[in-house]
Amino acid sequence: MKFNNRNVYISPKAKLGSNVKIGDNTVIYDNVTIGDNSIIANDCIIGEPQNDYYFKENYENPPTIIGENALIRSHTIIYSDSIFGKNFSTGHRVTIREKSKFGNNCRLGTVTDIQGYVEFGDNCWLHSNVHIGQQSTIGNFVFIYPYVVLTNDPTPPSDICVGATIGDFSQIAVGTVLLPSTEIGKHCLVGAQSLVGGKYEDYSLIIGNPGKRIKDVRELKSRETGASHYPWPYNFSRNMPWEEEGFNSWKLKNNYEND
Repeated sequence: MKFNNRNVYISPKAKLGSNVKIGDNTVIYDNVTIGDNSIIANDCIIGEPQNDYYFKENYENPPTIIGENALIRSHTIIYSDSIFGKNFSTGHRVTIREKSKFGNNCRLGTVTDIQGYVEFGDNCWLHSNVHIGQQSTIGNFVFIYPYVVLTNDPTPPSDICVGATIGDFSQIAVGTVLLPSTEIGKHCLVGAQSLVGGKYEDYSLIIGNPGKRIKDVRELKSRETGASHYPWPYNFSRNMPWEEEGFNSWKLKNNYEND
């Protein structure tokens, strides 16, 4: 049965909103705040202490904030000093290191590894087995597909850490590697198994090893209709905030100009 309250530890310094459900064998550390109507499944750790916890007697855990309506699936570990907007969700066995910041409505697939010191906008979807290196910056409505890796060390091993940047509405296809300091503009599409470095303008189709800009992504046609598929928000709405009214109406209503 679900939520038996077996072997659950919740710190007295944690703050849980109303109707929060905690699964078996889960630990909620100091200074964690969990928003209303959230679900933390079995075998999770929320607010995992940082390295100093093990060596300093006076260690104080930094705040970890999870917004309302979160769904954190089993065996997820979230380190302290991270912030998550409303409707955040994970698959199983996700790891999120410290100083990670996520906007609203973000979803992380199973076995995703977020190495911390990263920032995500709203409505980002990461599929399974994605690795995001430190100092990465991800915009709004970015989709990252399985086995993508974002790197950050230009001359390994070194003390330099320069993450990748991905602009709003861009798509990073299966098996792609983004090299340190790569900058992907808005509405770009990076093809499967590409190895990408450098800076790319908005609406770029990027393919290959090494990755190259092939054309304007708006030149790509739908196989079904023959019409241009990009910008994709005009042609895809499932589980998007514009699902009921269409992207054009939604962006006008919300004064959204980043497209």
